[in-house]
Amino acid sequence: MNSILQSINSPQDLKGMDMASINMLAEEIRQLLVNSVSQCGGHLAANLGVVELTLALHYVYNTPTDKIIWDVGHQSYVHKILTGRQHQMPTLRQYGGISGFPKNEESEHDAYNTGHSSTSISAALGMAIARDIKKEKHSVLAVIGDGALTGGMAFEALNHAGQEDHDFTVILNDNEMSISRNVGAMSAYLNRLRTDPSYSRTKDEIETALHRIPAIGPNIARAAGRFKDMVKYLMVPGILFEELGFTYIGPVNGHNLEELIQVLTNAAKMKGPVFIHVITQKGRGYAPALEKPDVFHGIGPFDINTGQQPRKSVKTYTEIFGEFMLNRAAIDPRVIAITAAMASGTGLAPFARQYPDRFFDVGICEPHAVTLAAGMARAGLRPVVAIYSTFLQRAYDQIVQDVALQNLPVILAIDRAGLVGEDGATHHGVFDLSYLRSIPNLTVMAPADENELIKMFNTAFTISGPVAIRYPRGIGQGAAATDEEETIPIGQAKILATGDDLAVIGIGRGVSFARDLVQLAAEYNISATLVDARFVKPIDKPCIKSIAQKCGRIVTIEDNVLQGGFGSTVLEILQEEGLPSQILRAGIPDEFVEHGRVDILFDYLDMNAEALLEKVINRWPELVNNSAGWELLKFGES
Repeated sequence: MNSILQSINSPQDLKGMDMASINMLAEEIRQLLVNSVSQCGGHLAANLGVVELTLALHYVYNTPTDKIIWDVGHQSYVHKILTGRQHQMPTLRQYGGISGFPKNEESEHDAYNTGHSSTSISAALGMAIARDIKKEKHSVLAVIGDGALTGGMAFEALNHAGQEDHDFTVILNDNEMSISRNVGAMSAYLNRLRTDPSYSRTKDEIETALHRIPAIGPNIARAAGRFKDMVKYLMVPGILFEELGFTYIGPVNGHNLEELIQVLTNAAKMKGPVFIHVITQKGRGYAPALEKPDVFHGIGPFDINTGQQPRKSVKTYTEIFGEFMLNRAAIDPRVIAITAAMASGTGLAPFARQYPDRFFDVGICEPHAVTLAAGMARAGLRPVVAIYSTFLQRAYDQIVQDVALQNLPVILAIDRAGLVGEDGATHHGVFDLSYLRSIPNLTVMAPADENELIKMFNTAFTISGPVAIRYPRGIGQGAAATDEEETIPIGQAKILATGDDLAVIGIGRGVSFARDLVQLAAEYNISATLVDARFVKPIDKPCIKSIAQKCGRIVTIEDNVLQGGFGSTVLEILQEEGLPSQILRAGIPDEFVEHGRVDILFDYLDMNAEALLEKVINRWPELVNNSAGWELLKFGES
């Protein structure tokens, strides 16, 4: 049997296809999704849930002329398949391959780059306003999930959109509900009735007629209007969106192609903002994803037959943080855990089960999470806010105004710091050291290994002000974690090795790169001091001054942007102290780093030992004692 999918090279190939063929195409797409994500990893469950919705969107609308903005964008794989990228799916999220999120650099069908949630309605409204100012004629749609709709920015946009009254459509992809009876024949009929243009026209005609009948007059007309509003409040499930100025349609069965196509076709003819509530099933079509949609929301490579991932021999930083929180909560009743829709992702799911009264998932509301913690801290609790580095950026003002300005003991557990790999530029947590170290009262730490992670959290609970601890995604160095309540001296670095030729200072994951550099340098008779900085703020000034006076040559290594990062801190100290030392900084350059395996990305950034040593020699050629050996290294033959 010939594959229908093989004949789809653009959305235009869908036009005119019969429903039976499109339904068969949906199943082929699901199989491709499972096959591709099992090899590359990615966001599987949500994509399995939007197959029919995506097919219906491309059947009714005409991209790239019409604009579809996918909120977050993790559910855009089907869209990519239908817009000429199906043969690139084996490269999904791989270095040099297609992104796991929409990218207009990748395809003209990707109307807007996304990666963080709750932005689509704002962007779509902006595009609709621009369209009308330019007197163009095309449709604009935002596809947003029920999770992303918890973000305050989404409601800000809905509020503004109702006021502006431009033509555009918001589609709520609600994948938390099962498809129940209210999505049956009667509901489908009511949806068709409400989206039929003649229905809106009839309502207007009836109201006009009431005003024109002399025997009734305006008073009875007003009474009829109030009665109509009463009925609407009783019978319209989306009254909130109606009151915001949207025409609400729904709920719609997100897996019934005929119903979806009819609703979208009618909605495309409606004036003003339209809100379509679509019910989908996360993980649909693949049993393991259907049973555990949270696990398959974002998953690494797995076995298709079992849905199982390869077992890890070493615990991740996230898992160790989760265990620490359980242990700490057992001895301190003031400990509270807060996260923003990331209970599993931040390792707090076991905490939520064991201490449900002390766990708060606020939804995708990072600013609220931080200020909520500030209120708790002011009232005497010890809240720990666990948020990915890239998402914590959204709460910068709250960290400054609500936490640091009041010097409140809020602990920020910053997961996924540094490069995160396959999720790419929208998710790399490479800005936190720069945007945190300028904030007064805030202590900023970064562990070199798992053992140090626990010591830092122990230390955080001894500090009466705000603390930020940032740590990377995945496993660490394999250091044996400890349950002991050992702390580390605040603001004190740790010297791991001594040498006279130069000093290499690493922070966080940078310590691993620094260690490799020092070991390789030793093979070429270059003696180096190795330092684990541990603290970005307060930084160990006496240690920096001491090694600067001893070595005169300093290398700093961090997985943060170089602008305003850890290396900049060291530079500032050297300048303030008037020390004549020379410094070489290694870190993330002034660019957005693409997606790919972390080790490949660090190689691309010249942050492996060989590349770093070459930079050292180029900067200080007088260090070379064995020119022949250096030449071998330089050309990759050592």
